[in-house]
Amino acid sequence: MNHCEVGIAGGGIIGLSAALEFAAAGLQVTVFERGRAMAESSWAAAGMLAAGDPENPAALRPLTELSSRLYPQFLADVDQLSGERIPIRTTQVIQGARQVPDGFRELDATELSVLAPGLEPPRLRFFSLDEQSLDPRDLARALPRAVRAAGVTLLEDTAVTAVTARASGVRIETRSGIWTAEKMIHCSGAWTAELTGVPIAPRKGQMVAVEDPGSERLNVVLRTPEIYLVPRGDGRIAVGATVEEAGFDKQVYPATTARLLDLAAALWPPVRAMRVVDAWAGLRPATADDLPVIDACSEHCWMAAGHFRNGILLAPGTARLLREMILAEPISIDAKSFRCGRFAASSVCS
Repeated sequence: MNHCEVGIAGGGIIGLSAALEFAAAGLQVTVFERGRAMAESSWAAAGMLAAGDPENPAALRPLTELSSRLYPQFLADVDQLSGERIPIRTTQVIQGARQVPDGFRELDATELSVLAPGLEPPRLRFFSLDEQSLDPRDLARALPRAVRAAGVTLLEDTAVTAVTARASGVRIETRSGIWTAEKMIHCSGAWTAELTGVPIAPRKGQMVAVEDPGSERLNVVLRTPEIYLVPRGDGRIAVGATVEEAGFDKQVYPATTARLLDLAAALWPPVRAMRVVDAWAGLRPATADDLPVIDACSEHCWMAAGHFRNGILLAPGTARLLREMILAEPISIDAKSFRCGRFAASSVCS
C-alpha cells in the first residue's frame, strides 16, 4: 500500500500551493487530481491579485494582506523550481465604485484620459489601486512542474473516491489504488462537497478575450462592479465575468459573451473594434458567505476550498495557514472566519 505524510485532493492552485509549502517543510506530499492539474478554475481565472477590490468581504482582508506579502516569494520559488518565468502583466487598477473609499482620491477626467484613453465613465467614481495581475495560463504551465521539481508526487487522472479515518491517519481510495496518509487536505474546489459534505458549490464564470491590433494598448486593469478588462501586455485583453448558478455546466454561450463585450465597450469603447480570440467558462468554488474554508474538519482531515473569485490571490496565504495549523506553528492571522464549523456537520473523513 502506498503511503505519504500529507495527501492533497485537488491539483488546482490551492492544492499545488499547499503541496509546495509542505514539501518545503520536508514532508512527503502526494497530490491526487481528478483530471489535469491547474485545468479548472485556476486556468480559467482572470488573474487579478485583487487584494483591494471593494467587492471583497471585509472578513477576507487579513488573508488577502497575508497572501499579498507572500506573493513575490511564491512566484520566485515557482520560477526557480519550474524554470519558467511568470511575468506580472499589469501593476495598476482603475476601479469604479459608487463611493471612493477612505484613503483614496477620486481621479479627475484628465487623469482618466491619460491612464485609459477612450474611457467613457458610467455613473461611477474612479480611483487608482496599486494592484498586480498575471496570466493564470502562465501559472498553469509552471506550477505543476514546480511541485514535481520540489519532490511532490502529482497524480493526474486520479480521482479520490473515499477518505476513511484510521487511528494514525486516513485511508485514501482512488480509482488507481489505495493510499494511506497521516494528514489529508481537501482542495478540490467546486467538487469538494462530493467527499466532504461541506456546502461548497460551483458558480460559473464566462469570459471572453479580445485582441487589440493597435500600437497604443491598454496598460491598466479597468474594473467596475459589473465588468472588468484585464490586459495581458501582448495586445490581448481578458473581459469578464459572469457569476451564474448553473451547476457544473461549462458551456460558453454566445449571447452571454456578447453581453460581456457590450458592457466592456460601454466602459471602454475601443473594445468594439477588437477581434474576439477566445471565450471560456470556469467553475468558481463558493460558499454561502463568499469566504473560504481553511480549517481542520476532523482529527486527520483539513479543508482549503471555497475561495470563490480570489483563488489565484489567496493561494500562498492559504498554503501558509495550512502549514501553520497542521504543524502547530504560530498562526499568522486570525482565521476564525474560515472555520469549517460555521456550516452544518459534514462527513469529512468519516
